[in-house]
Amino acid sequence: MKKQLAFLLVMVLVSCKSKAILADSTVNASNTISAEKIIEGHYNNKMEFSTVNIKAGARYEDEKNTQNVSAEIRIKKDEKIMVIIRVLGITMAKGLITPTSVQYYEKIGNKYFEGDYAGLSQWLGTDLDFHKVQNMFLGKAFDDLHKGKFAVSVMEKMYKLQSKNEGNDDKSYFFESDNFLMKRQEINQPSLDRTLQVAYPEYKRYDEKILPLSLTIDARQNENKTNINIEYKNIIFNEDLSFPYSVPEGYERIYIDQK
Repeated sequence: MKKQLAFLLVMVLVSCKSKAILADSTVNASNTISAEKIIEGHYNNKMEFSTVNIKAGARYEDEKNTQNVSAEIRIKKDEKIMVIIRVLGITMAKGLITPTSVQYYEKIGNKYFEGDYAGLSQWLGTDLDFHKVQNMFLGKAFDDLHKGKFAVSVMEKMYKLQSKNEGNDDKSYFFESDNFLMKRQEINQPSLDRTLQVAYPEYKRYDEKILPLSLTIDARQNENKTNINIEYKNIIFNEDLSFPYSVPEGYERIYIDQK
């Protein structure tokens, strides 16, 4: 159940239609700039919309299972996200998340979940909330970079911001040089033997918006590894969307172990 619910969440945000793919711009090792300039450039990439309706495909893989699905995703920015997962055109699961709650049901096993982000945060190895999930899949930084302190370096021909904040989380952010688009972000918790990495191989421009074309999520906790690849297929902005959600009768409620 943990894996299915986490998979549902990572399906939650972005998609696209054909526009020009933005070419990667690499960084020369001698061309170091300030953290402030990188952060300012990253947030200059605006993401203005009220709603978005998305079609996406994804591949989920862990040590035991591999699954390919399609999804219809409806987002009301900063308020709620609904995702409907289908296999061969048949609806197999539906989820609804808001800033305060996570709800989900699946037809296989006739089970449902209602709760908050605590269990999902533990599973993915970082403290989650609605806006972090939203930012993650829009190609934005997990956290508000304006509130952090970072060391700047050049690694793998990208700008790297390494968090200097105290705590158990070791956070790194990697950017290309033209638009300071996020290429990879990582959270490591060595004391808990957990890591989360999200990579963005390509981006596309949609009018005044720049969105990822695809993303890859790698999560590891102890010896358990999960990989999710998401490919974006179609997106429609700013149409009226509905978010109907109700658990079918007879479904069994399940809980995420938060040990």
